[in-house]
Amino acid sequence: MPHILIRTAVVPLTLALTQAPVAQAQLAAPSGMHRDPVTDVMDAPTRLKPAYPIPYGRPSEAAVKAVMNRVLGYVDRETSPALVDTGDKDRRPGGALAPGSSFRSAYRLTSYEWGVLYSGALLAGEVTGDARYTQYVADRLGTIVDVANRYRIQKTAADQTPVKQMLAPGKLDDSGAMAAALIKAQRAGLVTQGRAQIDLYLDWISNRQFRLSDATLARQVPMPNSLWLDDLYMSVPALAQMGALTGERRYFDDAVRQVRQFSQRMFVANKGLYRHGWVDGMDPHPSFFWGRANGWAIMAMVELLEVLPADHPGRPAILTQLRAHAAGLASMQSGTGLWHQLLDRPDSYLETSASAMYAFALARAVNRGWIDRRVYAPVAVLAWNAVTTKVNAAGEVEDVCVGTGMGFEHAFYYYRPRHVRAGHGYGPVLLAGAEVIALLRKDPAGPRENLVFK
Repeated sequence: MPHILIRTAVVPLTLALTQAPVAQAQLAAPSGMHRDPVTDVMDAPTRLKPAYPIPYGRPSEAAVKAVMNRVLGYVDRETSPALVDTGDKDRRPGGALAPGSSFRSAYRLTSYEWGVLYSGALLAGEVTGDARYTQYVADRLGTIVDVANRYRIQKTAADQTPVKQMLAPGKLDDSGAMAAALIKAQRAGLVTQGRAQIDLYLDWISNRQFRLSDATLARQVPMPNSLWLDDLYMSVPALAQMGALTGERRYFDDAVRQVRQFSQRMFVANKGLYRHGWVDGMDPHPSFFWGRANGWAIMAMVELLEVLPADHPGRPAILTQLRAHAAGLASMQSGTGLWHQLLDRPDSYLETSASAMYAFALARAVNRGWIDRRVYAPVAVLAWNAVTTKVNAAGEVEDVCVGTGMGFEHAFYYYRPRHVRAGHGYGPVLLAGAEVIALLRKDPAGPRENLVFK
């Protein structure tokens, strides 16, 4: 039988690829894959520019300040301290204040979120020397203290005023963050008529808030004898600042007690993270590692250490706890520089307020020498760089989780809404920016193209 020679056409590879019935997406290079020409030099590909999803490297002080200025511009526009009556007419300064009046502000000027904002603006003014930040605090805090004092003299029912939380605080949320900011403002000489208000706030924290039998601050909702990690910030900074203001050791002692006793119940050592809630008698305890709650905890610790006397017997324990928490948080930072809503759940969304809180607290701890600069300065600056991508041109802070109670299953946290009107992001961004500027000033000669700190 004769042999049959079969000739096959040689089809150019490029033509074959265009004719092959393969989805184009399957042929595309993976995201971030380079196809740029390179030289024959062996290490040339290592010099290709990485496709970072965020600004990368050491920011300039001017760049940090520009982001902070946008935030200040936004909150200044949205928080008018003008007082209006029930007919929406401006009230003139002086004279009696009518019941039912309100501020024109889009945010509650007496809320814990704005207590954090006042603290952030104070720090921003101190670090940058920009008087606009301190003037914002003087204007807003000065106004609400004056209004509260006048309504108090008039004996107007608290619920008929725009300063109800100041006249009749009913929980730590009403008192702690505002008290800390007001004491800082008084110590800075910005608000001089606030001592009566400070004493009222501290009376609530020290004497009226419900506590467990060992004096741990607690709540009766959603279940009796519940601990909320948020309450570390709603109490500890105010207690610490009151200790600094008065020199009374009992305030420092109580602040240290809260950190230690919350940590004994709520810190999960093998993760280096705090659970959000704890309920007496539950077994096991709910273990949801919510981002912002961990932010409240680490900010409370750095606020305490800032003023805690060097010879206080509780100081070594607080430092140890801070270092353990910093290590846990650093291990959970995403490749974008942000952290997730549930820190150990990378399929939960990336959340801005917690990320800004960590940037501030880690930078402050680095600047004070409490944690290793070489390890944690890059973490803090990467976090700041990521946070800047969430501050839009109008100065709004995006992807901030709204106010959140204690949850008992993951979906509760996964699907909490995010909104630019959630006030929780604005103060932390100012705090973070100011502390990052201070951090950069300590090592001005470092390379710009990466995050190496000496």
